[in-house]
Amino acid sequence: MIPKTIIEKHITSLSGTLAPVSKKMQVWAEKNIFIKWGVLSRGKFHCLDCAHSWKPDAKKASCQKYISCTACRGKLKMQQCNQAHFREIEYFAVLDICGGFQVVRIICSHKNMKKNFMPTYYHKEVMQHWINEKGEVRTLSLGTNIFSQAYDAWKYYTPLEIRPKSFESSPKYRINPYKVYPCSKAISVLKRNGFKGSFYGIAPQVLFTALLKDSHAETLLKTGQTDFLAHYLVSHTQRIRENWQAVKTCIKNNYKVKDFSIWEDYISLLRWFKKDLNNSDLVCPENLEEVHDRLVEKKRIIQRRKHIKELRQEIQQAQIAYEEQKRQFFGLEFNKENLSICVMESVQDFLEQGDMLRHCVFANEYYKKRNSLILSAKFENRPVETIEVALPSLEVLQCRGDKNKNSPHHKQILKLLNQNLYQIKKRLKIKKEERAEN
Repeated sequence: MIPKTIIEKHITSLSGTLAPVSKKMQVWAEKNIFIKWGVLSRGKFHCLDCAHSWKPDAKKASCQKYISCTACRGKLKMQQCNQAHFREIEYFAVLDICGGFQVVRIICSHKNMKKNFMPTYYHKEVMQHWINEKGEVRTLSLGTNIFSQAYDAWKYYTPLEIRPKSFESSPKYRINPYKVYPCSKAISVLKRNGFKGSFYGIAPQVLFTALLKDSHAETLLKTGQTDFLAHYLVSHTQRIRENWQAVKTCIKNNYKVKDFSIWEDYISLLRWFKKDLNNSDLVCPENLEEVHDRLVEKKRIIQRRKHIKELRQEIQQAQIAYEEQKRQFFGLEFNKENLSICVMESVQDFLEQGDMLRHCVFANEYYKKRNSLILSAKFENRPVETIEVALPSLEVLQCRGDKNKNSPHHKQILKLLNQNLYQIKKRLKIKKEERAEN
């Protein structure tokens, strides 16, 4: 994209003044961001990090997931397959200050390995995030191959180009580097707002923009509620704003939430029952699952007491809105042997699935969530888990069975779903094109 505005032209010119990624940074990355790999081939162990090979001392050693190289003493993770070439790709970040901006530089590093040879490395800066003191961010990045299913299939021959403001909603923007180069710089405003060098599993650009423009994020960091902060920023959820009173109660009582999705559902139930969110006995329960299930059952009983005609009218009205929002996904179904995953196409399905699996998918009106797609996983045509997928990021937010527990088929369900997320992405693309035409 050609820079058009004054700020875009300014950032592009400043980008050219940044020093290239130094040899010292590259050496640090080669030692710190990659796993050490080993492979068993023709009765010998091969260290892909120092090119040493040796025979195992015992047969049982060949079955281990990790072994130690007898030469470099590195702990090697064993490759599951024996092949000629191996490659690993990781990201690291360098923090810099330029022209009053906080700059987060993302470097993509390749490690190419082969038995009996020393590994070779390739490093390329693929993205730069320029953040001002107000938390406004503009990004430069390389181009990507639009026909690849991988969101980070970089065209390494292209230059860094300014991206539109809407780029923040792209998965590429949220690439989280494996590590951040230790000798980095941060602007003073970030330090004032609580940043002390730790990222808590959050991408630096996401954490910095939140700290500079969101008082909620600043409060969570300064009070040490880093679990809340990570959930708030990594899961892209805005429910923390709705639940802020309950969050403050947790902060006052130093309460640690073990399962955020259940806790947020529980707080929604407390709000539905018009309970006091300042009450720590309610907001900070010892047994979260137990009190959550109790309220779900209580709400279900109250809803059942409604006149059946009113309930039918409510479902019919909700069905009209639900079809308008999710019609383009209707008909999606993924199958493998006795397992199937399909989009829930009616509000009645939410009611029946909530009853069958004893969770809150209907009670908490998940059919009204505009930025979520709800699917039903079935084994031998019987519902076993309910899945919530975020739109448009396609992140799996929840996958829960009876009483919010994992079913015996949980891993197979997630695997089948991840293999078919591209089909949901296609439907999203079609809807976007239809909107553009209209």
